[in-house]
Amino acid sequence: MGDLLILNELTQCIRALHRVGHSPATSTNYSCRDGNGKIWITRSGIDKSLMQYEDFIEISPEGTPLPPFETIPPSAETGIHCAIYHMFPDTQVILHSHDIHALVQTVGLSRKVFEGYELQKAFRGVITHEGEISIPIIPNSQDMNDIKNALLERQSELNYGVFMIEKHGYYTWGNSIFEAKRLLEAFSYLCRAEVLLNR
Repeated sequence: MGDLLILNELTQCIRALHRVGHSPATSTNYSCRDGNGKIWITRSGIDKSLMQYEDFIEISPEGTPLPPFETIPPSAETGIHCAIYHMFPDTQVILHSHDIHALVQTVGLSRKVFEGYELQKAFRGVITHEGEISIPIIPNSQDMNDIKNALLERQSELNYGVFMIEKHGYYTWGNSIFEAKRLLEAFSYLCRAEVLLNR
């Protein structure tokens, strides 16, 4: 097994996110790079309320399960994780959310803009509530190559460490569990605030 410390910490993070509605049913997927540079991702079909560190499998940078996990299917969205690690080499942790407040704001849009919120300062490079941040929304697809290609085309828009997928959810990433979780929670807050203000 890999670096048990980060796998255990990420397992506890996943369970906490499940408790507040980020991973209904068996949805969402999570990954990390351990201290040896190995990539670990959740296997497919896991109930995140029962998540254990043994539910991570090691994959290659291209997303292929490595021994002794060759027969265990990784998350169907493994390709998204591989794309993020490739585009942002300092990434150590990737989190995923199916937060309903975020999902309902993706329909028919190519980006979501937030303006004037104090919690915008949770995002990289943002030092004031003044101004706006724009988060890209990628069309959903069962073909991960479609999503990967869309991310590559819009890489310049991914500077806040978050993107959304239409009628699906959103991803955050960072150089630690702390950073990725901070971004996920801040983004969830902003989306909930928008829903409440506009209902």
